[in-house]
Amino acid sequence: MKRNTLSFTIDLLAFTACIGLITTAFIMRFILPPGSGGRGRLLHDGRGAEHIKTLLSMGRHDWGDIHFYFAISFVLLLTIHLTLHFDWIKNTCKKLFGSA
Repeated sequence: MKRNTLSFTIDLLAFTACIGLITTAFIMRFILPPGSGGRGRLLHDGRGAEHIKTLLSMGRHDWGDIHFYFAISFVLLLTIHLTLHFDWIKNTCKKLFGSA
């Protein structure tokens, strides 16, 4: 696989993991907040909060597990991205800070 294709694939996967992190964080913060017993802040019937304990048949802890796996994959992909671009990082630092 060409280096550019590999870099693009890694970056696309990292972007997807980041979107997954944002989505699951939004779900856990606003739809299934902590201490609510599953009552979502955004989902109510106008007379009081509905008791929503799951979203897509998953509770807050299930969404937390998914959020954790997105975080691990994002950090791993970011590490690969930085490794692929290490020569560029090294050369840019030399230009900015001078070769010591």
